[in-house]
Amino acid sequence: MAALPADFPIPIARVSIPEHVVYRAFAAETVILNLETGRYHGLNATGGRMLELLDRCDSVAEALVELAGSYGKQQVEVEQDLRVFCTRLHERGLIDVTFNGSR
Repeated sequence: MAALPADFPIPIARVSIPEHVVYRAFAAETVILNLETGRYHGLNATGGRMLELLDRCDSVAEALVELAGSYGKQQVEVEQDLRVFCTRLHERGLIDVTFNGSR
């Protein structure tokens, strides 16, 4: 799996959850399980919200708009956090990131 560039283009990025990954949100955290490795990963409430939006939205840009709005922040305030979040999940094989329909 190729690493994401540190400044990957959010406007054309889309996230999908691979078939070998499942997650479940609880009150205080979200648990992600990589079925290929058997490893569990925990996310705090903010990380869980990010994952939910990335999974539900049609693009990372759409998730960014919703995330910023739900926390009352400007998009530029949360953009780098979302980019780092995507990069870390991608490195662990927990999400796929595509650009304009290619992997």
